[in-house]
Amino acid sequence: MNFVERAMAKSGNWERAREWITRSIESQALAEGDRLPTEGDIQRLAGVGRHSVRRAVATLAAEGVLSVEQGRGTFVRAKPPILYRIGARTRYRENLIAQGIVPSGDPIAAEIVPAPHEVARALALEPGARVHRVLRRGRADGRPISLSRAYHDASRFPDLGARRQAGVSVTEIYRDHGIGEYHRLETSLYARLPEGWEARELEQSADQPVIVMCKTDVDDARHPIGFSEAIWSAGRVRFSLETEHD
Repeated sequence: MNFVERAMAKSGNWERAREWITRSIESQALAEGDRLPTEGDIQRLAGVGRHSVRRAVATLAAEGVLSVEQGRGTFVRAKPPILYRIGARTRYRENLIAQGIVPSGDPIAAEIVPAPHEVARALALEPGARVHRVLRRGRADGRPISLSRAYHDASRFPDLGARRQAGVSVTEIYRDHGIGEYHRLETSLYARLPEGWEARELEQSADQPVIVMCKTDVDDARHPIGFSEAIWSAGRVRFSLETEHD
């Protein structure tokens, strides 16, 4: 076999590894949610090298067939287990508790910054007005599922940043400031790949997509009180958009 023949044969090895994995899934030898065999086992069973296995896994992960999870392994992608219902009165804790899931969160950072244009518009503030910017990681049964960057008017809620860092809920803070009820005015969703730091915080592969959710909350008088951008792990959460009828 000459150099060209050897190169062509080597380039096809990753496709042989890919075929072995996809056939295992199609035959149900590997079911949804199953962990893939070790890299060494796939090398032996498919008759390929380590780099071929890694390329096949990366390709199938990019196609959404596999889910690569840092510290846990590679799995056959299943339907995301958590259903997050989005309505006018969506509450993070209530959403998870209703499914028997324990919600929690980690404070990452809180600071007062000039409001970016999008935030100022959403909160009906002058551009550059002082706002709290609070970054938190949301967990479900201890597993990271979201990163949220929330903004609130610093003059209206002067203690919000420190209290959020201490673990006090937004609902409780609103209540202490005379807001008994609040509602979601609008929500937008789109998908993208995570930035490197987002993938690390979510403990997922940078090749796995995330869902970006932007929302604005208002009080009963329909005055904006909060704007947030949340990054959700698309392999762990799916969404249901609920319509309220009169």
